[in-house]
Amino acid sequence: MEFDRSKWSAENCSAKRTLEIVGEKWTFLVLREAYFGARRFEQFLAGVGCARNLLTDRLTTLVDHGLMRRLPYQEPGARQRHEYRLTEAGVELFPALVALMQWGDRWVAGPDGPPVEVTHRDCGQRVRVELRCGAGHDGLTARDAVPAPGPGARRVG
Repeated sequence: MEFDRSKWSAENCSAKRTLEIVGEKWTFLVLREAYFGARRFEQFLAGVGCARNLLTDRLTTLVDHGLMRRLPYQEPGARQRHEYRLTEAGVELFPALVALMQWGDRWVAGPDGPPVEVTHRDCGQRVRVELRCGAGHDGLTARDAVPAPGPGARRVG
């Protein structure tokens, strides 16, 4: 049975809903910095390079949508501040960042190669993202995948 996209609504699309949260450039760069160890506002600011008000807005978005949580901390003699930690939902987006980096390393990296290589902590080998089906077939591409209505699909009209 072929998937006829015109018969199904895109209003409740999971990709659309995800992009409404993380699709803005600065938001994903904040997540990148969190994956690479940033916890405090100034660390994010230095790594992301956006204006303070934009960073505040993006951190708020990530907290409001449950990808990060704000935790108070206080240095001796200083006022209380907050640091930001990834939640389980935030950690689960890491493969999306690696996939974007992997694509960028292949198609848009400079002549010197990738600026960052993500490696496995235990063995030191580069980490990569691959598509695999439930039966274990790997190395899949868009040409190997077929869309089908899921349990949350809604018919048009």
